[in-house]
Amino acid sequence: MHSPDRHDVPGIELLRLARSSIEYGLDHGEPLPVDCDELHQAMTRPAATFTTLRLEGRLRGCCGTLEATYPLATDVARTAFQAAFRDSRFNPVDQVELQRLRVEVSVLSPLEKIRVADEADLLSCLEPGTDGLVIVEGGRRATFLPKVWEMLPEPRRFLAQLKVKCGFPRDYWSERLEFSRYHTTTYVERV
Repeated sequence: MHSPDRHDVPGIELLRLARSSIEYGLDHGEPLPVDCDELHQAMTRPAATFTTLRLEGRLRGCCGTLEATYPLATDVARTAFQAAFRDSRFNPVDQVELQRLRVEVSVLSPLEKIRVADEADLLSCLEPGTDGLVIVEGGRRATFLPKVWEMLPEPRRFLAQLKVKCGFPRDYWSERLEFSRYHTTTYVERV
């Protein structure tokens, strides 16, 4: 489920953890260490997350995981650090920017393989605004979070841009392409 502005208790804790990891990263050059023994059980279950950073409404960093490998709290600390300091599209976040950053944390559902015969079949089964999409072929993989539908609301454009992100031409199609979808629960810092 895509929930653009959730502010419930787990969300507040995840946002606090993400911001703390960025602050810790500024001083120590690594993600905030997380002691799962001190956390609520829900924060210790494996989960895949993305952390998105915005500065004055513009993307400032976005990194994440697609498979649930680490405990939720650990994954958020890691993805927040990566979004702030390891997103190759941007310079590392500095102290001046930190207070102006708006942090978003998205918790992903498990990936669901989509079996399709062709591009038209894929386009017909996508749910704009709801589905995150992963494209894979060979060693290439790319994803768009459900939030990207806000900028690319038409499924054909959404898919074309995802292909470009993956390093393929917009009109590329191959029988080797694999697709998976997922949903997110997204928590956004209040401004």
